[in-house]
Amino acid sequence: MPTIDEFISSADLALRTLSHSAHAGRPMPRPDNTLDDDTLTPEQRRLSGALMRVNHVGEVCAQALYAAQALTARTPELRAQMQAAGREETDHLAWTERRLVELGDRTSLLNPLWYAGAFAIGLAAGRAGDRISLGFVVETERQVEAHLASHLARLPQADQASRAVVAQMKQDEARHADEALGAGAKAVPAPVRWLMRSAARVMTRTAHRV
Repeated sequence: MPTIDEFISSADLALRTLSHSAHAGRPMPRPDNTLDDDTLTPEQRRLSGALMRVNHVGEVCAQALYAAQALTARTPELRAQMQAAGREETDHLAWTERRLVELGDRTSLLNPLWYAGAFAIGLAAGRAGDRISLGFVVETERQVEAHLASHLARLPQADQASRAVVAQMKQDEARHADEALGAGAKAVPAPVRWLMRSAARVMTRTAHRV
């Protein structure tokens, strides 16, 4: 069972995530040839803002998922693995938030809802057992990796700053999936994968605008 301190830490993480108080442990990725954002057209800026808002929502959900799965992990080793991945997701959260500020855009108005829903899903995955919880990580991260690849295809070429952030995020997500596989993940059933993809589509389409 999680300790009181772990519950308090989880609540503190939720508050920091939703109050824009996340701090990255790594420098924000920057390309060598970063162009000034003033070179972006209004249409390019709006597109980049919408895509980075969707990515920020994904990182809000990642904070909740990893926090819930760490709380329900059966072994100290798995708890530490979930917490380590969660810290890297905090970097992503801070980077996407900073990029939104630079683009003059905002985060999703529904972030508390996204966080609560993702936390509940993470608790369910964790309660199902460590191997299933790891399998959920693999499937989630593979879907996120594909989603980020699609954003790299859609982001304006002139927005090298956003592209650098998304590229590093994609690399980190792939490693998280590989680490979960190496720790003994059990593949989630096909209906669950379908539900996860369907939920992700609803979230991304909504967050693109709201």
